[in-house]
Amino acid sequence: MSAGDVACWVLKSAQPPATLSPGWPAAASRVLDRCVRPSYRLDLMAAGQPCLLWLSGRDRPGVHALGEVTGHVENRPEGPVVPVRLTLLTEPVPRSELMADPRMAAAEVLRMPAGSNPSWLSAEEFAAVLDRVRDDGLGRWAT
Repeated sequence: MSAGDVACWVLKSAQPPATLSPGWPAAASRVLDRCVRPSYRLDLMAAGQPCLLWLSGRDRPGVHALGEVTGHVENRPEGPVVPVRLTLLTEPVPRSELMADPRMAAAEVLRMPAGSNPSWLSAEEFAAVLDRVRDDGLGRWAT
């Protein structure tokens, strides 16, 4: 995998957005530091790259926020973190809808849900997500 393969970084969380940032209203942006696992992927992450927040687990799994990486990965004593700005979607994109889209058949986040954080989406996979986001939640990705 190289930086050119990545259209969007997937940052997974078992915590819902309301827990990550209490009082986070739909369509509002938040600047957060997200924990990531040490790997070669961290060297591929750069400010300005698209990212999304993927809620794992049984309660409303799927894409809950879109945004971008805002800086370099920082190594902290508790582990590496990446700064991001995320906009909470007005309606999450359910995992079940994405699983039904053939463009998502190879998506790492669906094939290996317990895999690496960050995960990533190809351009085709990211398009499948964007096609399901209500227009008022697209921000800079609106067409």
